Amino acid sequence: MEDVIARAALIKLVIFDVDGVLTDGSLFLGDDGLEYKAFNSRDGLGMTMLLASGIDIGIITARTSNVVAVRMQSLGIKHVYQGQLDKRAGYEKMRAALGLEHTQIAYVGDDLIDLPVMTEVGLSIATADAHPVVKSHSHWQTPSYGGRGAGRDTCELIMRAQDTFNAALSRYLAPESSTLSLSQ
Repeated sequence: MEDVIARAALIKLVIFDVDGVLTDGSLFLGDDGLEYKAFNSRDGLGMTMLLASGIDIGIITARTSNVVAVRMQSLGIKHVYQGQLDKRAGYEKMRAALGLEHTQIAYVGDDLIDLPVMTEVGLSIATADAHPVVKSHSHWQTPSYGGRGAGRDTCELIMRAQDTFNAALSRYLAPESSTLSLSQ
């Protein structure tokens, strides 16, 4: 775990896949042709806390969906690449635009399509329910499944490694509660 914490301490950008990471991978298609996805609100709060701590967030997904654009805009995430069957293209554009080294980037994935990017980044993360091959190529696995807290697990790992979690948490605690242990 020391290696994971050391890697997480260097991160300046976390890139998330969507289906299977920020959702449980289910696709709801209506008769009207619209696509629906269920996002976890705790993942969303973790992502806004991570952004507030100074870490950029990006999205790279193979599918194209208006609901993804709407959700990411509501969270303040500006780096969104949809329709990326080869996720390396979106990854390289994002990396170049932000001027980051591979070691400064984390990627969270769950399936084989994520491997080309996961093998490039400084910190590769697999969801608890990721494909076994993806897990074998990750530095860390989230305790939670995709769409069930894996995003939050990732955000808290990065904030704890960079010693910003307690500051983020303090915004939600009353001043008289500041004597509570914030390391939980």
